[in-house]
Amino acid sequence: MTDAPWVHESAYVDDGAVIGAGTKVWHFCHVMSGARIGAHCSLGQNVVVMNGTVIGNNVKIQNNVSIYEGVELEDDVFCGPSMVFTNVINPRSAVSRKHEYRRTLVGRGASIGANATIVCGATLGAYSFVGAGAVVTKDVPSHALVVGVPARRVGWMCECGVQLEEGLMELTCPSCGKTYTRRGEMVTRAEEE
Repeated sequence: MTDAPWVHESAYVDDGAVIGAGTKVWHFCHVMSGARIGAHCSLGQNVVVMNGTVIGNNVKIQNNVSIYEGVELEDDVFCGPSMVFTNVINPRSAVSRKHEYRRTLVGRGASIGANATIVCGATLGAYSFVGAGAVVTKDVPSHALVVGVPARRVGWMCECGVQLEEGLMELTCPSCGKTYTRRGEMVTRAEEE
């Protein structure tokens, strides 16, 4: 028995798309030629993956999400239902701006809540967490918890997805016990220093 990708009969996968082992592509999805999707991912109902996008391993993309050209999702990223990526900062229907696409990078283990919007050109750091409905207009540091319109940092998140308890320079996860060090707007795992 192989760990081949599974594609629902209502989904379209264009020739030239690459889909990794164990990945599931659910109802009404469209994966375009030139898209690269890693192993053990899940694309929920009505997901569109455009040409030239890169999706890492173990990425979960919930219903009604479009991954536009210029977007890269690293391993273990979670995209909540109906969240939005953009790829042009000033779109006009009558003006072609394909040469102006801006890259959006979502770092390893990051989570994006339902109905959040990520304006193109932003980098979401590893294990960052974007709250539901937030509008991200600038880079988000690794482990940062951001909420609101525009999104602003209100805390820090553990790799396990629980908000960290803050001390002066040390932060601790109340769930798994991992510790982190904070220096200004940068948080790193204590073992990584």
